[in-house]
Amino acid sequence: MLRVTRIDHVTVIVTDLAAARAFYAGVLGLTEIAPPKEFDFVAVWYDLGGQYLHLLQKPHPDTPSPRHFCLHVDDVAAAHEHFRTLGIPTDETVKIAAADRFFVRDPDGNRIELLQWQRPYHPDTDGRLSG
Repeated sequence: MLRVTRIDHVTVIVTDLAAARAFYAGVLGLTEIAPPKEFDFVAVWYDLGGQYLHLLQKPHPDTPSPRHFCLHVDDVAAAHEHFRTLGIPTDETVKIAAADRFFVRDPDGNRIELLQWQRPYHPDTDGRLSG
């Protein structure tokens, strides 16, 4: 039986490595690490504490969509203020039980959710299965 234990990494497409690095390292404060030396293509990796974010350079960005990845923050109000101070627009979204969250976009339009859990999520009482 297959047993998935966690998400290992998320990959996003970027077109301008300098702008992407300025955003992911400079704005988000992520730590860049070396990708595998076997790669024969351009990839930038960031360590998220044992999980990873991979940036792949391509000539064209992805089509804008609701697709996204989410970064947990300790203080969502401070995160909001951080982006406001930098002049980076934030998008509010549907409030969910137990969390405060919002979205930003990187220079290529990739959607990123910033989220702070206020308490543990309880699927039995906070959730609704759709079918």
